[in-house]
Amino acid sequence: MGCPGVKPILSAQAKMERLASRLKKSEPVRILAIGSSSTQGIGASSPAFSYPVQLQADLTRIWKGKVNIENAGRGGETIPETVRRLEAALLQSDKPDLIIWQVGTNDAVKGGDEGQFSSLLRQGIDAAQAAGVEVLLVDQQYFPAIKDLGRYERFVRLVGTAGAAEQVPVFSRYSLMKAWGERSPDILGSMLSSDGFHMGDRGYDCMAQLIADSLHSMVAPVETSQQSAVTAAVRP
Repeated sequence: MGCPGVKPILSAQAKMERLASRLKKSEPVRILAIGSSSTQGIGASSPAFSYPVQLQADLTRIWKGKVNIENAGRGGETIPETVRRLEAALLQSDKPDLIIWQVGTNDAVKGGDEGQFSSLLRQGIDAAQAAGVEVLLVDQQYFPAIKDLGRYERFVRLVGTAGAAEQVPVFSRYSLMKAWGERSPDILGSMLSSDGFHMGDRGYDCMAQLIADSLHSMVAPVETSQQSAVTAAVRP
């Protein structure tokens, strides 16, 4: 079953220079996927169906080379804890080539402070950039039972604002999932787990496929300009 996409998924068509260089040299690529339960894979039937595991398989196939993705997701975590872990990872000698940072859902749901969230988000991005590590942000999930939509969407916009200010692309999971729900509640329902909040196996699969297309478009934009799901209305 295909993955219905929307346009645009990416906030900006940035160029991933570090990734492109390593791929050009046929060198292995290391990615750190950090975040909370959506990265850990809560809602999937097994860890093998988390988005980082499926993304690793997708990118290995697309790039025809070795890709290693470390799953650093911790369910329930908010941004202060994630930034501390992110900064610690950047102090290691063997730094990742890319950080995929899924961020903001728990901060919005649990009543986090908007100003602190924005400040810490930029702090984490700045730390990665200072270490020469590229960043892709993944914003909040959409789910039918959002209690305070106005507040929740302010947090979504904060991720987009930080990405624009720091010149970091944002994969808009919120826009993607909201469009699924607007197209058909059944489509969104098929992407969610039984709790109606976390993604299920199909949702994580689609998330992985569309992030893989997004990353590939940023290392080979000319080659993929006509085939990428990032610029397609519907994924085949």
